[in-house]
Amino acid sequence: MKKDKGKIKLYGFNNLTKTLSFNMYDICYTKSEDDKRAYIEYIDEEYNSEKLTKILKEVTKIIGANILNIAIQDYDPKGASVTILICESENNDCRGGMTEHRHPQVGAAAHLDTSHITVHTYPESHPDNGVCTFRADIDVSTCGEISPLAALPFLIASFDTDVMTLDYRVRGFTRDITGNKLFIDHSLTSIQDYIPGEIKEQFQMIDVNVYQENIFHTKCKYTNVDLDEYFFNFSVNDMPAAEVRSILAQIERERDEIFYGRNFAQLEGEE
Repeated sequence: MKKDKGKIKLYGFNNLTKTLSFNMYDICYTKSEDDKRAYIEYIDEEYNSEKLTKILKEVTKIIGANILNIAIQDYDPKGASVTILICESENNDCRGGMTEHRHPQVGAAAHLDTSHITVHTYPESHPDNGVCTFRADIDVSTCGEISPLAALPFLIASFDTDVMTLDYRVRGFTRDITGNKLFIDHSLTSIQDYIPGEIKEQFQMIDVNVYQENIFHTKCKYTNVDLDEYFFNFSVNDMPAAEVRSILAQIERERDEIFYGRNFAQLEGEE
């Protein structure tokens, strides 16, 4: 994370709330209903509550926070959630210590005295073709001096991602020692400033920012399409070229609709 040149002297506690929302999508193509169910089962196990909890614990470490409580849930038939409550530092009043609760289904949640981190997963599939998608939503909300943007490179590396939607917002205000309100306490022009160059080279990225409201939004689409990485239990060599082209078109359409937030079939019908 970039550091400001000088630290602003504040009056009292820094109560700005900084929230990073990280939404990722993984896309897969299956040739049969059995393979579709197998993919959903695979992805549900690959990103179960135990693994998600490890990811969130590492995020907590990266941003320099401390865990107070973790709630975990694995859902039947699919999906998981984790929530973690965190505090900014050991010197804060982190009442109650850390407890962990487990339930029969998959999910996790962590609670902090000043902040929280949550993750929810959503495996799903198309009813009429072999397209399957997996979505994970992670929210890191902090107050005080912590900024969740420091954990963004780790979050991106933790998932196989076709499309990412990144949102960052700073809410509220704090005061300096003269009483002036500060609505943001760190320099920021784009979420992309916190994404390493080697990652940015792999994605098409679009920014939609509202600077006067301290709202930042970045959409990312993976650009290197290797079809074999999208096929579940079969490969390009298992089918005729015409069928490969048809499947590629379906995958590209799925990626573009998620990236642009539009159903292209509806748009075509409106023309």
